[in-house]
Amino acid sequence: MLKNHPKGLMVLFFTEMWERFGFYTMLAVFTLYMDETLGWTDVFKGQVYGWFLGLVYFTPIAGGWVADRFLGYRKTIILGAVILSIGYALLALSGPDFISIFYVALFVMVIGNGLFKANISVLVGNLYKTGSPYKDAGYNIFYMGINLGAFIAPLAATWLHDYFGNYNSAFAAASFGMIMSLIVFEIWKKNYSHGDQINNKDVNAGKTVTDEKLSPEIERARIGALLTIFAIVIFFWMSFHQNGFALTLFAQRSTVILDWLKPETYQTFNPLFILLLTPLVVAFWNWLRKRDKEPSTPAKIGLGMFISGLALVIMVVASWVGGNADANNMSPAWLISTYFVITFGELCLSPMGLSFVSKVAPARMRGIMMGGWFGATAIGNYLSGFFGGFYNTLPHHLFFGFLVLLLFLSAFILRVFLKRLKMATAGT
Repeated sequence: MLKNHPKGLMVLFFTEMWERFGFYTMLAVFTLYMDETLGWTDVFKGQVYGWFLGLVYFTPIAGGWVADRFLGYRKTIILGAVILSIGYALLALSGPDFISIFYVALFVMVIGNGLFKANISVLVGNLYKTGSPYKDAGYNIFYMGINLGAFIAPLAATWLHDYFGNYNSAFAAASFGMIMSLIVFEIWKKNYSHGDQINNKDVNAGKTVTDEKLSPEIERARIGALLTIFAIVIFFWMSFHQNGFALTLFAQRSTVILDWLKPETYQTFNPLFILLLTPLVVAFWNWLRKRDKEPSTPAKIGLGMFISGLALVIMVVASWVGGNADANNMSPAWLISTYFVITFGELCLSPMGLSFVSKVAPARMRGIMMGGWFGATAIGNYLSGFFGGFYNTLPHHLFFGFLVLLLFLSAFILRVFLKRLKMATAGT
């Protein structure tokens, strides 16, 4: 699967794996910590959850600008990793009597993630030649690194909670994960340094990273295509990130509780399915490409929206047949099936979105446009928390049904714009 891919890809794979281990260890227990330790209401938890996830993914716009204009990708990523580690450590020190530390920790984590998140995704794309047919697959492999960390994280969070009897230990583990991420990134930096804009040389492409010349018309068309994608995927993230809120509450209140399968553990299934299915998805795209039938990157994104809608149809049915009662009477198979189907949608959409930005964004503003992708994620994340606050006031089948309609509508809108979006990728 790694044939024809640059060595730096695996360095960034493990850098991102450890960073995502930290983030998802924290996120696996974040809602439960606010619920059980801090004792907050669903509405207030939803506001904090939404604002935090929104800001976490909005600040990469500023982080991309810092890298594009001042520090380059490598130095910006290092700074972000250090700040993130400090933020998680502060969160581990918070509690009912130290609420101010809790809010300071969230602020620090938002800044650190903003500097880190978009820029490592840009580095991945910069490892490949312009027009490389392997870039989509490269982002799929990179996405496996994200989800390897995300798979380990809830298991670690569950074990730490059982062993220490608190959620703060998971936050401390998240800080350790960021330190490991930084170590990997620094030790093997020679394998990816040519993709750093500050070095101003892309040895794979044989030209400088910033010397791409585009006419004003083409540049406007590309930026317009990116903004169209950004607007549409907001509704995917609004729905997808119910995994940390509504789906976690469904696991806590509606699903049979098992000794080996606790509410926070369900978040393990999505990254597990990513790891199992990514090689199959990459092989399928390769099989289609050899037959000149591979869908365009925007078409893959639209397919991902539609499949994600199908996943939440499962939750509509699960709620209708008994989940609305919040009686811990539902089989875990409902949630596991939902995670399985939505994983297919995610694989078609999320890594392909990163690849689309890397292909289409003008080189001089690649960092800030990658930040724009995460900015769209930010809006979706905020809306996930805002809408999640209604989970306990709406019948659950109506809650999930509304998200299904949004996803199907978004897939239809993307289909309408597909021809224009495909034209923007010509020559990339």
